[in-house]
Amino acid sequence: MMEIFEIIKAFILGVVQGITEWLPISSTGHLIIIEDIFKFNLSDSFVNTFFVLIQLGSIIAVVVLFFKKLNPFKREEKERNDTINLWLKIAVATIPAGIAGFLFEEQIDTLLYNSVTVAIMLIFYGVIFILLESKNKKPLTTELPQISFKLALGIGLFQMLALVPGTSRSGATIIGAVFLGTSRYIASEFSFFLAIPTMLGASFYKLMKSGFVFSSLEIMVLVVGSITAFVVSLWAIKFLLDYIKNHDFKVFGYYRIILGLLVLFFYFFI
Repeated sequence: MMEIFEIIKAFILGVVQGITEWLPISSTGHLIIIEDIFKFNLSDSFVNTFFVLIQLGSIIAVVVLFFKKLNPFKREEKERNDTINLWLKIAVATIPAGIAGFLFEEQIDTLLYNSVTVAIMLIFYGVIFILLESKNKKPLTTELPQISFKLALGIGLFQMLALVPGTSRSGATIIGAVFLGTSRYIASEFSFFLAIPTMLGASFYKLMKSGFVFSSLEIMVLVVGSITAFVVSLWAIKFLLDYIKNHDFKVFGYYRIILGLLVLFFYFFI
């Protein structure tokens, strides 16, 4: 019976991961909050690993949806060169967060993985989203090939902010990209692509630290969570790209602020 409950929890967290990874509302923050409610009866080290490995399902969804755009093995030379350049820019943008994550992983896990940090970051970046959208600047970059290596590095520097739980990796990169002059659509697309090496690297690093040693129940929990995250991510990515064609990001800012305030209220008063 206990195993069934753990698998149900993995399914719930997979749904949460699939939705919140791509919307700029912080997947890690939501997972920490939800896991506080539906606590796993598993070791803390496995739960931390689960939070990272469940992202693999979300990453596969990006690869499936954008395979044509991301596939570098194309017949036409121009398309092939454009795709290779895109991957090189993604690699450049990955470097800052990769270095910072490697250097400060233990401090971040120990000091910042808690509901209060999540709540504060939800509120802070919610306000940033609203202020950024209020400026309503005309974007300078409206096509992926227009993203320069310098711009890609700048977006990568913003991605470092997402190492703090509650910030949102997609939120930080989208804020950075829009602030640096891209359209909302291009900011979102580049954020999706940037997630591939960033999250794959984090997942394999966690696997190496865990020694690839899991119990049969832990493997089942990982599989259920990852498959659920994959299926839900397919919907979430399509939803966001359709939504931002006619809307801005303010609604996500308001959502973040309300959720952050609720988390603080329950933490301190309930």
